[in-house]
Amino acid sequence: MQSLLNLYLHDLKYRKNESNYTILGYEQDLNLFLSFLKKSNISKVSLITYMTIRKYLEYLYERKYASSTINRHISSLKGFFKYLEKEEYIKENPTLLLTSVKKEKKLPKYIGYNELEHILLLPDIKTPLGQRDSALLELLYSTGVRVSELVSIRLKDIELSEKRIKILGKGNKERYVLYGKICEEKMLRYVKDGREKLLKEEGCPYLFLNKNGRQLTTRGVREVLNRILLKGGESMHISPHMLRHTFATHMLNEGADLRTVQELLGHENLSTTQIYTHITSSRMKNIYLHAHPRAKK
Repeated sequence: MQSLLNLYLHDLKYRKNESNYTILGYEQDLNLFLSFLKKSNISKVSLITYMTIRKYLEYLYERKYASSTINRHISSLKGFFKYLEKEEYIKENPTLLLTSVKKEKKLPKYIGYNELEHILLLPDIKTPLGQRDSALLELLYSTGVRVSELVSIRLKDIELSEKRIKILGKGNKERYVLYGKICEEKMLRYVKDGREKLLKEEGCPYLFLNKNGRQLTTRGVREVLNRILLKGGESMHISPHMLRHTFATHMLNEGADLRTVQELLGHENLSTTQIYTHITSSRMKNIYLHAHPRAKK
């Protein structure tokens, strides 16, 4: 069966033009399946039935695989057997009745007001890198941009008079995000001082630079956050995406409507933004206690 898998991977690469990363994911998933078949003494593809697939999924469940991971394995199996059926290696596709498993709902992690205020003050603004880090943290929180969007911001994307930035988001869709006075002050300080000192090559268009004067990478941003917390003696871990979650949660807590937050985050569907309503229940409770006549007493 390994030879059939190799043929399928070859088809993905040369006929479907899938990326190496995608192909590697399929290969790892399906090799695990082939390993399961070997342990189950199933040596021919014609012997694989729907029940074989079900037992394999139970095998994944027993090993505490996450629902999202199991769904990925189901997708890998469906693609593989669809190919085998098309090329007439099998007569019946055993994955036709397979459906995705229900995903666990994980509430996004966010940072509280006081804790966030402390973190935003950690960078040493007397140094070029400290000025950059201060502007970087503030911009992530003030705009809710993704880390990939942050490192792609160019100086010409910033409209100072309007206090807004043009962002190139997922699917090359453009949108504008807004920022306020505090973010403006930190960003201008960095651009006029710290960035000038970090800049090594004239003409580099990107806002955030690394210590070598080149464009900061997404990995570099994560390293910056880890270093800031480490220097501040913090034991917690924060990611750029956690600051995005914090932006959305705080906006909703302070009365912003879902549509506005959806637009600022660049979510295609409102349902993606609605997850944040689950973590703003404390605000709802306070409003109820202050507003309902029978709750005040």
